[in-house]
Amino acid sequence: MPVKATGKRMTKKTSKVLKQRDRYECSVCGLVVSVDEPCGCMEAHEIICCGKAMRKKK
Repeated sequence: MPVKATGKRMTKKTSKVLKQRDRYECSVCGLVVSVDEPCGCMEAHEIICCGKAMRKKK
């Protein structure tokens, strides 16, 4: 199943820049994605799986 990232402008209140070792989980299928190399750009990204944004796993 393909995973795509979409970019949005980052603000101080909604800073969601991906960091190394961050883990995201799909609430539909349970797929877990871990960030090995962050992109380094200054935009926030959402990782989409099963048509929904993945949530950061604690």
